[in-house]
Amino acid sequence: MSADVENGAAVRALASQRANTGLRLTATVAVALILHQYVGMRWVWAWAALYGAIVLAERSLASGSRRDRGWRRMALKLTPFLTSTVFGMLSIPLFASPVRFAPTLGGMLLAGALLNVVMANVHSRTAIVSAALPHVAYLLIVPFVARAANPGSPLANALWLGALLLVISVVVAARTLRQAMKAEADAKLEAERRRYEAEEAVAAKSAFVAMISHELRTPISAILAGAARLHSEVPEASAKVHAQLIADAGGLMRTLLNDLLDFSRLEAGRMSVEKTTFNLRQTLADTLRLWRPEAARKGLRLRIDGAAGLPRWVTGDGMRLRQVLNNLLSNAIKFTEHGGVTITLHAREEAGGVRLTIDVIDTGPGIAEAVLPRLFTPFDQLSSAVVRQHGGSGLGLVISRELARMMGGDLTATSAPGHGAHFTLTAAFDPAEAPAVATEGPSITGLRVLVVDDHVVNRRAIELILQPFGVDTTLAESGEEALELLGSEVFDAVLMDVYMPGLDGRETTRRLRAGTGPNRAAPVVAVTASATPKDWDECAEAGMDAHVSKPIDPAELFGALAQVLARSASLASAEPVSGAA
Repeated sequence: MSADVENGAAVRALASQRANTGLRLTATVAVALILHQYVGMRWVWAWAALYGAIVLAERSLASGSRRDRGWRRMALKLTPFLTSTVFGMLSIPLFASPVRFAPTLGGMLLAGALLNVVMANVHSRTAIVSAALPHVAYLLIVPFVARAANPGSPLANALWLGALLLVISVVVAARTLRQAMKAEADAKLEAERRRYEAEEAVAAKSAFVAMISHELRTPISAILAGAARLHSEVPEASAKVHAQLIADAGGLMRTLLNDLLDFSRLEAGRMSVEKTTFNLRQTLADTLRLWRPEAARKGLRLRIDGAAGLPRWVTGDGMRLRQVLNNLLSNAIKFTEHGGVTITLHAREEAGGVRLTIDVIDTGPGIAEAVLPRLFTPFDQLSSAVVRQHGGSGLGLVISRELARMMGGDLTATSAPGHGAHFTLTAAFDPAEAPAVATEGPSITGLRVLVVDDHVVNRRAIELILQPFGVDTTLAESGEEALELLGSEVFDAVLMDVYMPGLDGRETTRRLRAGTGPNRAAPVVAVTASATPKDWDECAEAGMDAHVSKPIDPAELFGALAQVLARSASLASAEPVSGAA
């Protein structure tokens, strides 16, 4: 063992002794009282005072500064020896005492002291040897003292064997304890290593999922944009049906991909909920209205109770609330063949906020009690028949419950076979006032927009979305090409991919803002598949004005463009007119 390791072990042993200072002083006073009262040793208080002084000096040493390391190292090795020498010397007069059971008390004193030495100094072999030597010496002296005090007694010679057995027992106990401590330390190191490996595996998986999602979002964006353009342009009804089929398939792919990404973010602790003011009644009404055609197609009744009792405006994450409710309604309608689905809405005030409770009750086949715990297990489906008939990733309910908990509530389920399923969603919101009525945003018709993306499919997909609305698009495949165009032509807005090889979107925006070209103040909208708050914050720090995520939702894209254009117009009108008095 190296000197540094041994010194560190000695410091830990001394710290252990220091932590037990109160207990050691209390035990010393108790021993002195017993010996004074029952053995008549009045001088025992002098022994107690000496031992107490050494213990207090040891405590002061342990809490002192680390200067003068040579002196400190010597003191660390000496204090265990001194405390054991003073404490153990009490056993000699006890073995020589004619008082009945006094020798027994002396033996117990030495045995207890040796065990305490092992327990308190288990981290340091040097400290154990230093503290145990005086007690071992006393054990070797005791038989001589006992023979002198009891001449002719045959039991005096038996003390040799007893002392030897005690020493052997303490050595074995010390060795066993050190092995146990080492095994515990090794187990902690192994657990820490495995925790690190698990964290690395989760990080690697998250990076892999992010990479795959980025690659998948590109073709999905093209599929959705192309299908929407085809549906709006072809006159034949059969062609529109085919275009809608492509759009539906692309939407399903986007839903599955979003579930996978949300679950990955939840595992990595990167999922968050927003705090924005929204119309709770309108949000729920829009969500329920979306599912009425699907319920009607299957001949199901969709009944809503309690909507009139809800507050109108609240602060929370309306998008995540809609996501959870969409998942519950999708499952309820999907698994119900006859009857209907009832949605009960209830809100109550509590602790200055609003607690919303939504019960979704269907008349489907129900869920067996043995299967209920598996509802919220990732990637788990109730049966292979469910997978074949309905598909799905097995992540919807897992994500929904975590989102409900992040919104200050929970998602629970009860059911009985043949009596349908009953899901209860709770969430907490803050009361809010109705926001000011926003004026109509600027039109995007006739705008010149620069689309920057390293992937040709993404550039074409955005172009397909914008062209029908009269937007003049210019395409750039890299940050370098974008800066060249921005330095020579004037654009109303820039749609900038964030992750590009070479000069990425954030660095391109920084250089644009730092330059003196005609587009230095042009609105820049970040476009990326990595839709996390951290990414958005980094985009804002780089000078980007808004963001949209891939696959691109046309409504989200138009909303972002209108937002940045309105903000740009507001800033322009606020600037003083050159030459004004």
